[in-house]
Amino acid sequence: MRVYLVIIDETEEAHSALRFASRRAAKTGGAVHILALVPKQDFNAFGGVQATIEEEARDRAEVLANSAAGELISEGARMPQIAVRVGDAKTVIKDYLADHPEVAALVLAAAPEGAPGPLVTHFSATAGSLSCPLFVVPGALPDAEIDRLS
Repeated sequence: MRVYLVIIDETEEAHSALRFASRRAAKTGGAVHILALVPKQDFNAFGGVQATIEEEARDRAEVLANSAAGELISEGARMPQIAVRVGDAKTVIKDYLADHPEVAALVLAAAPEGAPGPLVTHFSATAGSLSCPLFVVPGALPDAEIDRLS
């Protein structure tokens, strides 16, 4: 079974990547994995304050991932696998790919204007060392065009 990994956050690019991945999964009998990232906090507050800040960030990421999963299910897709990880985005994604050899493609979307975004920039520069293909969805594509192409 083909598994498409999508990194979810609050950007419109994440929506485009999720839409493309879910359509590809439906057409190929595959599945979608949703990975929500929680950035590691760069400061050390008092223990209780730091723990509260990290817990709130994790809760926000879980809500975002579950909302994305709900969007897929409402459109008739399979229930995606959801993971929430804390740490540097690039490292967490590489580790996730290493731990999940069933992932057939990493699906990201570029920003509609300007620079493509930090994850697209990083992973397109290192695509040759990935364990799976990298799909980059152009950020300016409307949903109908994403549906047609997927």
